[in-house]
Amino acid sequence: MGQVLHGNAKTTHIVRAAIQRSTATITELADQYDLTPKTVMK
Repeated sequence: MGQVLHGNAKTTHIVRAAIQRSTATITELADQYDLTPKTVMK
């Protein structure tokens, strides 16, 4: 079974974990995952 996401969800558990482990800047992560910097900071 796949992960059920909210209709407006932009990230999955895997993406959130990768962002948390990363040492890249917020801007770099936002560009890499096609997210806003505000979403990355959350």
